Amino acid sequence: MKVTRRNFLKTVSFSALVVALTPRSVFAAPNNLRSIRTGLQPGGKTRLVIETSSRPSYTLSYADKQLVVNLSNTNGKADAQTKLANGTLIKRIAQIQDGSLLKVSATLTSMIDAIDKKQIMILEPNGDNEYRLVIDFVAGTGIGINTASAVSTKTATKPVVNNTQKTSSVSKQHIIVIDAGHGGKDPGCIGKGGTQEKTVVLSVAKKLKKKLDANGYKTYLTRSGDTYLKLAERAEFAEKKHADLFISLHANANPSRDMKGFSIYTLSEKASDEEAQKLAESENAADKIDVNGFEQFSKDIRVALSSLQQHAVAELSEEYANGCAKSMNRASIEQQKGPSVRHAPFAVLRSTVPGALIELGHLSNKSEEKLLKSDAHQNKLVDAIAKSVNSYDFDV
Repeated sequence: MKVTRRNFLKTVSFSALVVALTPRSVFAAPNNLRSIRTGLQPGGKTRLVIETSSRPSYTLSYADKQLVVNLSNTNGKADAQTKLANGTLIKRIAQIQDGSLLKVSATLTSMIDAIDKKQIMILEPNGDNEYRLVIDFVAGTGIGINTASAVSTKTATKPVVNNTQKTSSVSKQHIIVIDAGHGGKDPGCIGKGGTQEKTVVLSVAKKLKKKLDANGYKTYLTRSGDTYLKLAERAEFAEKKHADLFISLHANANPSRDMKGFSIYTLSEKASDEEAQKLAESENAADKIDVNGFEQFSKDIRVALSSLQQHAVAELSEEYANGCAKSMNRASIEQQKGPSVRHAPFAVLRSTVPGALIELGHLSNKSEEKLLKSDAHQNKLVDAIAKSVNSYDFDV
C-alpha cells in the first residue's frame, strides 16, 4: 500500500504520532543552570555570562529596561551562584521556570537595542567552567525592538566568518602582535641537527606577518632580528600597541625523541598538567639570564598582570586557542598527544591582550626538526595560523 499522510494518520497510534511529531529536544536530557555572572568590558560593554551543564539553545526577548534570556529544556537552580559586577547595566537578575523553559530575566538601568548575534558567543567547557553563553551589550534607545516577540538566535553557535568576509571587514584594522620567542643570547631549544629555536620561530613570524598584512590586519613583530627581549618587554610591547591579539611562537623539546606535534597554551595561574608546568618554567627561565624576577615591570604591566586575571581576557584567549588548534588539525598538521589546548603560567602571556603561545613542533624530534626548517612546512603553519586569525571574532 502506498504510504500517504492520510494512511499514516489512520494506521499509526495517537501516542506514536505524538512521538513522531514532537521536537527531538523534548526528549533530550534536560540542561541545568550552573551559575550567572556579569562583568564590565572595554568600551563600556556589559557582559552577561550564563553557565550551563550542556550546550544551551536560547532566544532573547526584550521589554522596557529588561533583557530576558529564554533557555529551552533547562532547569533553573534557586541557589545558583550569581555574581553581579559593579558598573554594568544589570542591577538584578531573576530566574523564572515555565515548564521546561527557564527564563533568566535581567533588570537593566537603561534601555538597550536588540543585541547583534556578533555580540553573542558560546564557549566550550574549559577547566572548572562548563558551557557558557556570553552576551555583550551597551545602552541604547530600544527603538525597533518588538517587545512582544523573542529575537531568535536558536542554536547558539559563534558566527563563522569566511576569509573573504573577514578580509573585507577589517576596516577597523585589528592589531596583531606576533612574538618570535627567544633571540640574541637566548637561542631557545636546539635540535640534534643544530637548528636553533630562535631562528625557526623568527622565520615563521616574518612569514605570518606578511600573510596577515596582506589580509588587511595591522601586525607588529616584537623582534625582527636576532635580538634578546625580556618577557616583560614582549608583553609590554603588545600593551603599547593596543593589540587585539597576541601570538607567541615557539618550538618545543622533549626528553623523549619520539615526542612530536604542535601544542597551544593559554595563561593560567595553575598549569593544566605537569608537562605544561615544566614547559612554562623553561620558557620563563629565559628572563633569568640577566633579570631577577619581574620587579622591573612598568606600572602599565603591573596593571596588566592584575587585569589578565579577569575572566573575559582568559575566555577570549581560550576562544582563539581552540580555533587555532582546529585550524591546525584541518591543515593536517600533527598535534602532540593530549589535549589540543593546555594552560600554564607563561610570563609572556601576562597582558590585558588576549593571546596564546603556540609550540610549532619539536626540534628534539629528528623528522620534525627537518620539517620546521623547511619553507614548505613553515608556510603550512603560517596558512593555518592565518586562517585561525581570520575566523576569530575580534568584535565579541
